[in-house]
Amino acid sequence: MGLVTSKSNQLLESALNARAMRQDLVSSNIANIDTPFYKARDVDFESALIEKKKEIYGSNDTSVKLEMAQTSDAHLNGTTDFDSTKATLYLRDGHMARNDGNSVDLDVETSELGKNAMMFDALMSGLRKNGLIFKSVLESSEKL
Repeated sequence: MGLVTSKSNQLLESALNARAMRQDLVSSNIANIDTPFYKARDVDFESALIEKKKEIYGSNDTSVKLEMAQTSDAHLNGTTDFDSTKATLYLRDGHMARNDGNSVDLDVETSELGKNAMMFDALMSGLRKNGLIFKSVLESSEKL
């Protein structure tokens, strides 16, 4: 791990990685627009980023977790393999599949590409501004 100038840098880097993953998935969807029975995919990383934020900044969630009652050892214990710190890949639902079973909608995918690019640019801008603040502190300390 390198020099940590801000806690927010870790979160910004995680968000940038997730945006890159979304870019790959949307590009893959567009590339498979003519593939029979291909289902459009997307990634849900917002919940993973919320968990990362809690990890970095500490959780101020004061709610108490309600445990599931288990009246028999034969019952499931309620644990899952779900890891909320990782992005979840899912098939995008709600779009009509064409006759060949493909559910990729070019309008939706290009809209997602544009939205993702804007978010990526905003995150890069935030990362640059954090770097400039650190740089200005270093430069002003040199003058002393």
